[in-house]
Formats: sequence, C-alpha cells, structure tokens
Amino acid sequence: MSALDLPFDTDAILQGLRPWIECESPTWDAAAVSRMMDLAARDLSALGATVETIPGTKGFGSSIRATFPHADLGKPGILVSGHMDTVHPIGTLEKLPFRVEDGLAYGPGIMDMKGGNYIFLEAMRQITRAGLTTPLPVTFLFTPDEEVGTPATRGLIEDAARGQRAVLLPEPASPDGGAVIGRYAIARFDLLTEGRPSHAGWALKDGRSAIAAMARRILQIEAMTTEDCTFSVGVIHAGQWVNCVSSTCRAEVLSMAKTQEDLDRGIAALSALQGSEGGVDFTVTRGVTRPVWEPQPGTMALYDLARGLAAQIGFEMMAGSAGGGSDGNFTGAMGVPTLDSIGVRGKGLHTLNEHIEISSLPERARLAAGLLTQIE
Repeated sequence: MSALDLPFDTDAILQGLRPWIECESPTWDAAAVSRMMDLAARDLSALGATVETIPGTKGFGSSIRATFPHADLGKPGILVSGHMDTVHPIGTLEKLPFRVEDGLAYGPGIMDMKGGNYIFLEAMRQITRAGLTTPLPVTFLFTPDEEVGTPATRGLIEDAARGQRAVLLPEPASPDGGAVIGRYAIARFDLLTEGRPSHAGWALKDGRSAIAAMARRILQIEAMTTEDCTFSVGVIHAGQWVNCVSSTCRAEVLSMAKTQEDLDRGIAALSALQGSEGGVDFTVTRGVTRPVWEPQPGTMALYDLARGLAAQIGFEMMAGSAGGGSDGNFTGAMGVPTLDSIGVRGKGLHTLNEHIEISSLPERARLAAGLLTQIE
C-alpha cells in the first residue's frame, strides 16, 4: 500500500483533534502549555514513540521530544518541528468554541498550529497501522514559545535540527495552499520613554508625559515602514492613575525585513531615535531576532518531492518566501533542508474567527504521510 492510499478518516481526525483545541495553551501561561504538552505526549506514546518531557525555562512551559522506533535510530533523519503555544488567552473557548459547520472547524489555535501538528501525528499513526516504515528515523519536537519569538527554545530546536536530512514544519499553509521555502527576518524591540511625574490637575505643566512622548514615537516609527522593512507597535503599557502625568511608558515593536541588509538598516534607523527630547528620555532595546532564511538546494529538493506528492493527491502546491516568522527561520538559516507551512488550510489565525477547511485534513495527512515515507 502506498502512503497516499492510507485510510484517513476525517471524522476520526476531528475527534482526536478536539481535545487539543479545547486544551487552551496561551504562551504566557506555562502551566496551560505544559498541560497541552502532556496531552500530546500521551497521544504520541500511544503510537509507540518514546517521549521525553523537557522542563521549561525563562517562565515558559515544557517541551516534548518524541522518537519513533527505527532500525537507524540516532542517525540523521526527519525532524517534525511545531509549537503548541497560541496567542489566545484562557477563556477564548467561550467566544470561539470548537465547532464544525459548513465544511469548517473552528477553535483557538486550530490553524496556528495544532491542526497541522495533529495531522503529522495522524500520518504516523496510519503509517504504523499499515505496517509501513519510514526510510529515515522520525523525531517530533513540540515547543512552548514560538508566538513570542522562541526566546527559550531556539537552542533546543537548533540542536534537534543539526545534522538532520529534513525538517518539516506543519505551520498553516499559505493562502493559496502553498508551502514556504524561505522566510524574512523578524526582529523585536522594547521601547521605553521616561518623563517626569506631576499632578495632572493642578501641576500639569510641571510634568513631562512619557505616554505622550511614546505616542509621538510610535507614529514616527511606523512611518518608517517600507516594502522591504516594516515596523509595527503591537504592545503598550503605561499609567496607573488618570490624575498623574505618567513618568514611564513601555512598548514593543515587531520589524520584518526581506534581507539581512534591510534588517541591519532598520535596526540602525530605530536605534538612531534614542535620546532625550522635551525632557523625556527614549531608549530602544533589541529583543529576539529570527534570521533571514533563503531557499537552498536541499530545501528545493524537499519542495520538488512535496509538489509531486501534491499532484498525485490532486492539488497544485506552489511555494515561495514569506513574512511572518516561524522556527523554520532557525533551521533554514542553519542550512538544514526545511519545508515550512505544510499544515492545514484555513483563515483567521490569531483572531476570534480562526478556522480550518475540514477538507484539508485528509489532503494534508496524505501529504505528510508521503513525505515521511519518501524522504531518504
């Protein structure tokens, strides 16, 4: 039997996926993410994998690494790398419950990226049940902090990827159903304005508002956006009392750059804004960065295999570089053949309308099974 002919049952996949979606796992809730890891570890263990739980660091949840039995265990093989954290806070299920309607399945994290992770697990389940074997040993690595730039587990991912024949990332498929074979650089920055407090009623003129200064800086920073390097302020914290002129304000910036040169210019431009103005100090601190990943021959060979499998399944798979970082930035930049965004099709990731196309479940499961059984 060919892996493309395995009997993937859509209803059974949805039934198995539902507990994953209903186990909410926002990045900053370490206990919640670890509960999700325990659930995935149980499912992987049931398939015969040896599962290692890796304690979390830097305040994040645990990771799990699962290795499947293989005659060449320990030799270069396939790494399936995914994250189990989501952007959705605990309680999102009340607004976005798991539900199936009109050919779509909804739920927090179902598209990014629990659906794709589960599909690869289901592919290994059906491969094992059918008595098929993978030419190379297969390892799954699920991590807890991708949505905030992978500050705690980058080294873990790079160590797991080093020397592997292929890294597969079940991140959600591109809007056209295509894969990602390269990614732009992603950099994060912390901003701080420090002014002078005063009573906002009877001594307003004595104060120097950190909030007002930050607001001006945000407009200035976002106006620096070009087609090749973007800046977006997504988080801001300040103030405690409305009758006080705020003395501090903090914000976070995400920058995307198409090349390393674009990123370097953007970093220099943002850093040059530091200094004092109107009695308010402005400080820029660089945070975590995802390197530029450019397509390489090994990645293109993986894509050629995936494109051929897709044609046999019945769809055309396009590919290209993309913004929106993933852990593929790390493995691809290392030179390890990496194929990204081969997970489920859907829309609305990171929103209260996050959903997947149910028809993509068997489609992507067959693609996963084909890759796992044909990469050599």
